[in-house]
Amino acid sequence: MSQSIAANPDRLLPADPGTRSIARDLLQRVQDLPIISPHGHVDAAVIEHNTPFPDPAALLVSPDHYVTRLIHASGVTLDKLRAGGATTPESRDIWRTFVEAWPLFEGTASGYWLRTQFDSVFKLGADLGDMSADASYDAIAAKLVEPGFRPRQLFKDFNIEVLATTDDPLDDLASHKAIAEDPTFDGRVLPTFRPDQYLNIAHPTWSANVDRLIEAAGDGASGYGAYITALENRRRYFVEHGAVSADHGVATPATLKLDRAEAERIFELARAGKATAADRNTFEAHMMYQMGRMSVEDGLVMTIHPGSFRNHHTPTFEAYGADTGHDIPFAVNYTEGVRDLLQDFGTAKDFHLVLFTMDETVFSRELAPLAGFYPSVYLGAPWWFLDAPDAMLRFRSAVTETTGFSRSSGFIDDTRAFCSIPARHDASRRIEASFLARLVAEHRVSEERAHELIVDLVDSSPRRVFKL
Repeated sequence: MSQSIAANPDRLLPADPGTRSIARDLLQRVQDLPIISPHGHVDAAVIEHNTPFPDPAALLVSPDHYVTRLIHASGVTLDKLRAGGATTPESRDIWRTFVEAWPLFEGTASGYWLRTQFDSVFKLGADLGDMSADASYDAIAAKLVEPGFRPRQLFKDFNIEVLATTDDPLDDLASHKAIAEDPTFDGRVLPTFRPDQYLNIAHPTWSANVDRLIEAAGDGASGYGAYITALENRRRYFVEHGAVSADHGVATPATLKLDRAEAERIFELARAGKATAADRNTFEAHMMYQMGRMSVEDGLVMTIHPGSFRNHHTPTFEAYGADTGHDIPFAVNYTEGVRDLLQDFGTAKDFHLVLFTMDETVFSRELAPLAGFYPSVYLGAPWWFLDAPDAMLRFRSAVTETTGFSRSSGFIDDTRAFCSIPARHDASRRIEASFLARLVAEHRVSEERAHELIVDLVDSSPRRVFKL
């Protein structure tokens, strides 16, 4: 069996020998720095309870929409990869289907991350394609039951310093509190306020969510005023439990400042089930403006993740639910979308607004110019379909000439897959080293300055932008 290419120390570095040598030195400068992960989707309870990881397929295949979507595109039905269909497949059968499909992942970001995990985390010692499905399954399954292969030990082994989760506004944050008070655990696990299903009146449970929100935190009042008060109170609760940011997964980055009477009118229409589609768009844009106002007041960093057409294939959604691989990006308009917000808060002291996109066309046309003027605006790292090696290089090339390096958020892994975190951060560090090495080789940045810049990109930027 051949050694996995994931073991090659020069992976993702430039092919040119001279530039590669510079990149190696830059990578070495940051390779051992701790991981700062200010946005992700790992469940805090997994860290609190030190929950053992499930079997190989349940850990690495079934919940990963990056993986299942590409196999599905080859003609394999999802009922062979996950529960939810007419039958529930056996874990080993899922794994065999995955290994048979492994050649499909050549050249993909998913293939890169998985290869890195197989080599550095699970210690397979060979490429997955050179092992039988049962042999690789058994090797990973054996690793998963080792006493040292638990979330808390891996948190330490992965050199994670900060890990942010994503949480419902009414979560009691008991796991975060328990972790923070545990003297045996040194890392920081921070909650993130994620209010999407309380802001989007098109969400099927929006009205019920609002009922629960007002009852829990509306200070005994009712109506739109109690709704706003309740959101403010829950944000403060999150701040008291260590939160540093509020994240917003919205269809578009639109923001809109409505007067109180108009906001109340649409709110009451929505509560009565009479809001139009235009009302829904208007109200969500207004609530995004309100979220910005609240961030100015309570200090939470505001992050916006727009531009995904959720659940594009209705039959798959009905059979398997959300986050099953058929969310598709579409074009967004940031320049007009965030203008109302930035008119009032773009220069507000200590307001931090981190803008993400899956629409590459806005990198140099909109995002870089916005971040190059407004003190509040920072560039979110390439996200979702764009957190891939070539796309990350395109991002850095597109924005740097306008904004330099100081307006970047630092890398955001945005993952539910705990074991992929070090692979994703390692890939980002290699890409930053490669980009900076080219600038050094072209005599556009001195090598000494490049060493300072890569430390800032990897370590100082996320601390600065997310107020850590």
